[in-house]
Amino acid sequence: MSYPKSPTEILSQVFGYKTFVGKQNEIIDHVLSGKDALVLMPTGGGKSLCFQLPALIFDGVTICISPLIALMQDQVSALKNLGINAEFINSSLNYSEKKVIEDKILKNEVDLVYVSPEKLNMGDFLSLLKQSNISLFAIDEAHCVSQWGHNFRPEYTKFSSLKEDFPNVPRIALTATADEITRIDIIKNLNLENGRVFVSSFDRPNIKYIVNTKDKEKKQLLDFIKTKHENNSGIVYCISRKRVENIAEYLAGEGFNAFPYHAGMDNKTRAINHDKFIKEEGVIIVATIAFGMGIDKPDVRFVAHLDLPKSIEAYYQETGRAGRDGLPSDAWMVYGLKDIFQLRQFIENSDAAQNQKRVEHQKLNSLIGYVEAISCRRIILLDYFGEESAEKCQNCDTCNEPPIVYDATIDVQKVLSCIYRTQTERYGFGGNHIINILLGKNDEKIRRFNHDELSTFAIGQDVSEPQWRSIIRQVVILGFVDIDMQHSTLKINDEGMKILKKDGPKVELRKVILKSKASKKKSKSAAITTLTDSDDVELFSKLRALRLEFARKENMPPYIIFNDRTLNEMTISKPKSLDEMSEISGVGQHKLQKYGNDFLEIITEHRYNE
Repeated sequence: MSYPKSPTEILSQVFGYKTFVGKQNEIIDHVLSGKDALVLMPTGGGKSLCFQLPALIFDGVTICISPLIALMQDQVSALKNLGINAEFINSSLNYSEKKVIEDKILKNEVDLVYVSPEKLNMGDFLSLLKQSNISLFAIDEAHCVSQWGHNFRPEYTKFSSLKEDFPNVPRIALTATADEITRIDIIKNLNLENGRVFVSSFDRPNIKYIVNTKDKEKKQLLDFIKTKHENNSGIVYCISRKRVENIAEYLAGEGFNAFPYHAGMDNKTRAINHDKFIKEEGVIIVATIAFGMGIDKPDVRFVAHLDLPKSIEAYYQETGRAGRDGLPSDAWMVYGLKDIFQLRQFIENSDAAQNQKRVEHQKLNSLIGYVEAISCRRIILLDYFGEESAEKCQNCDTCNEPPIVYDATIDVQKVLSCIYRTQTERYGFGGNHIINILLGKNDEKIRRFNHDELSTFAIGQDVSEPQWRSIIRQVVILGFVDIDMQHSTLKINDEGMKILKKDGPKVELRKVILKSKASKKKSKSAAITTLTDSDDVELFSKLRALRLEFARKENMPPYIIFNDRTLNEMTISKPKSLDEMSEISGVGQHKLQKYGNDFLEIITEHRYNE
């Protein structure tokens, strides 16, 4: 297929977009000039276009290295549906299928080929590429090359030789998440010292960030989904495989189309569940971090974390899978002190070098600072990635419902005094026992250790149990109390002893606000929150049903036909002709010819019936 040679013409006629977003145009011009680049752009910001569009202009084959088979298949399906000559090579193909594509590379009969890292590192494949007309290397998910990144892949470190093996071929490395230390590592390990670094804004203004402390988290999750995302697609992340299975079963039992996904499942079942999520509407995937890197599904309306991720990079990458189409979406998370225990244990028990453990502890502490924040969460996220933002976002929980901070010095002294008085060389006690003492509960454990005779027994009855849990969590995070990782017990340290002194420092903490159990109003599907007219909502549903019909017939995800944003625009503008439809974002010439008349028919029929 022949393409226009102008980037703006290709953008419009092939991809169906009228204008470039952010730094896309600048990056594409840089790549077309034959220069190397490192591109940092948030998920959903249009990274792929930065190498896909040049691939159609270059007189040669673009090779994109991608770490996930499912991602390659989805992206190639989407490109072919745009009329682009694209292929992939990975372990899902047999020998003869791979040979056909390799012959196309040799004969320069394909524009873009996605390959796995393992395939690129094979000597015979590299020899084939050296005999071919390679125009560009795109290294996707480039943070995988860094030991400081959250998805380190050792096979990525071998890509440094591309500069020597293909000295005249430009390379573009792309990632959505990389702090300063990770960026330095990427540049060093990929030999990109002479390349240009493009850093786009990390802000995802359509995502609302919500963080709560755990309090019967399964019920918290259920309430969140029922009130805000009853019929939406979403991802729920859990820390362990067992927990994934349990939460998926729980949601399915509550009537949701929920399925588990983790590395311990057999490949067939895992692939089936992934396929359901991609190709069906309103599916919830409950997963470990084994799921999601590079997910292209644009209509994920929420990402929920039932456990703390390992770092802000991991959190940002995972929450970034929500709302790739720019429509309103939620990043919801609950956490507790146990999460912090576990993650610190993971770091300490790992085989990593001490220097790496130190960095991982720093990253975890940054995440803890984020979840415990009393200021705008978006400002904290952007600051972490080196982006300044002075204005509050008004689209996170701390902006919408600012937390109350109070002088908690006396309450903290009560907790520390209680921990101190229960400490012996033989015994250590956890947070629940300390709270029971403060509340004056007459349980068997308290009686067995005579803790009802302590001066701190029942001195905390004026404070609620949830607030005491919050205080204990905060004194641990502030470094006043140490945790025995093995037994999950608390011990006051030197910093905590300073608080107990008469002239000790003042301590301010966040106050827990107990919310009423009033019935919660369900929200509309986020995909149609911009549609206020009931007739428009009806038309949107009809267009989505037609899209699903095409998707099932062609065995591809519905969003590859048209995403929700495009259907929204069709619904609002109600085009009267194919020419008018071609002005809608996401409707390129190939899709217009293939689907335009059918969607136009639905719109015309709806208009006449209004």
